[in-house]
Amino acid sequence: MKLGNSPRQSRETLSTQDHDRGKSDKYLGIRTTEGILSGQIPPMQLPHFEMRGQNATPGSREQDIGTLPVSKKHRKLLKTCPPNDHSKNNSTSVSSSSPISVSSSSSSVDPSSCEKLFNTLEARKQLMKEICSKYKSNIPKTITHHHVKHLFVEDKYKLLYCQVPKAGCTNWKRTLMVLAGQASNAQNIKHDIVHSGKHLKKLDSFKRQEIMHRLATYTKVMFVREPLERMVSAYRDKFENPNKYYHSLFGKKIISKYRAKPSKAALKTGSGVMFKEFVQYLLDVHRPVGMDVHWEQANQLCNPCLINYDFIGKFENMEEESNFLLRLVGAPPNLMVPSFKDRNPKDEKTSMQITESYFSQVSTLARQRIYDFYYMDYLMFNYSKPFNDLY
Repeated sequence: MKLGNSPRQSRETLSTQDHDRGKSDKYLGIRTTEGILSGQIPPMQLPHFEMRGQNATPGSREQDIGTLPVSKKHRKLLKTCPPNDHSKNNSTSVSSSSPISVSSSSSSVDPSSCEKLFNTLEARKQLMKEICSKYKSNIPKTITHHHVKHLFVEDKYKLLYCQVPKAGCTNWKRTLMVLAGQASNAQNIKHDIVHSGKHLKKLDSFKRQEIMHRLATYTKVMFVREPLERMVSAYRDKFENPNKYYHSLFGKKIISKYRAKPSKAALKTGSGVMFKEFVQYLLDVHRPVGMDVHWEQANQLCNPCLINYDFIGKFENMEEESNFLLRLVGAPPNLMVPSFKDRNPKDEKTSMQITESYFSQVSTLARQRIYDFYYMDYLMFNYSKPFNDLY
């Protein structure tokens, strides 16, 4: 693949121009960041591999996509599987005396559990490969700076991490800072420090040759989350809590366009955006304000058909999968991705039950259309349909 040039955006959290998606009631959100994909795929014409399993795995909502054989090379990697019980080793700090190797306790884990996890991860990659192959005629052949602008670089352990907001990215950035020697303990890194943009390198800040070298030699990682659960989590975080930036930039325009009789106070502050108004905004061909990384489709943020990710993790199984990954890349054995929430900590974590309660506020047609909007994420990352009333 070739790396071309593309204008860089000045603000990470906002696309200043909203791409014309050509929406209709059946719009499925299939496009590239360059606006190349415009075709629609009827939801009933699923690729054959989507039908391999119909039952969601409890807790993950991931469909059964079978298992893959493990090679001798992969079996060596299975020895790095972290212990299932982290109760005796819950530190998120890196000691200067810690050897960069796998602790002896890791090798005592039941190999079958490691093999099952490794098979799951390999199956996700295989599914992605098949889907991308199906749509390869609609995928650009040139990687630009634009395509890698959401990837963070950790050179010491040769990691490229694509951030998907509301899928554990803050805690993963904390972990990257510890790996890079920016901090000794992830627990002590404040939320605003993580997102200040001063401590982690982004891949689009490098020159062409350096970008391509890292893409070819580093471990490329992304974590995803059930699409509608992630969308509701973003709505709750940005619009149900004090947030001057989002209320001013997004809230004012959303209320102005989608509320029948907005009050002067609502128009002035942008506070109080209702969920049904947020849904209307997402489904509008002519949005009054552009998209944002917190609710943009994960496949548009990370471009998995252009970038061959080595590790596709799930937020629903974050602890096990992220710590497995850290062992694979040789991170210190006492380092684990933290799980705490320091932004709006009193809010209950967004679950599928909470997600369903929010979507009960909108019509069946709106639920179908928002599912269409995130359809490629459901397909690529193998999540089951969220509602029974969807086609």
